[in-house]
Amino acid sequence: MSDLTLTIGDKNLSSWSLRPWFLVTQAGIPFTEDNIKLDQLYSRKILNEKSPSGLVPFLTHKRAGGDFVVWDSLAIAEHLNDLFPEKQLWPEDINARAVARSVAAEMHSGFSALRNVWPMMFLREGLAHTTSGGVQKDIDRINELWTLCRKEYGADGDFLFGKFSIADAMYAPVVSRFVTYGPLELSPEASRYRDMMFALPAMKKWGDGARVELAAVG
Repeated sequence: MSDLTLTIGDKNLSSWSLRPWFLVTQAGIPFTEDNIKLDQLYSRKILNEKSPSGLVPFLTHKRAGGDFVVWDSLAIAEHLNDLFPEKQLWPEDINARAVARSVAAEMHSGFSALRNVWPMMFLREGLAHTTSGGVQKDIDRINELWTLCRKEYGADGDFLFGKFSIADAMYAPVVSRFVTYGPLELSPEASRYRDMMFALPAMKKWGDGARVELAAVG
């Protein structure tokens, strides 16, 4: 049994849960998964009892001195980077690493129009949807970022900075949204990146989990 337990919400809808789950799965970090069904009568009580923020995701690190809990997707990613330096979850080059952190932070704090108007529905594809209200501006900026990273830093692999990094995990739900609400006009580099990411076994495994959860509800 792993010393790390990642608590997440519904896989079809919880975009912030996908980020650290995708990170540990893609990076091959051992963990135990715990799920809290959201929007149920008991959800708030459980979240308030278990999560410091009352939200998902959060990571529980079992240690001899007592359990240590980290909340917030980006903080979880940074903690995992500290715990597993051999995984090299940020780019090795100092300049690429700074850009990767900037790109990840921009996702963490921005793109509110995209997130609000296009909620994650992981299992849906090809839904035509409005790009008004700032959504197109967010799409254009993400397209710009993905294209820049792939052209300037991604030559030695398929990910934004060549090798898989925290930056890719932060954009995993955006990849899902671009599939759900597409088709979209993206640069060739951004389109290839979206398709590569969505085809990864980790993303397929998340989708399989979402189907199981929905089937249980039905």
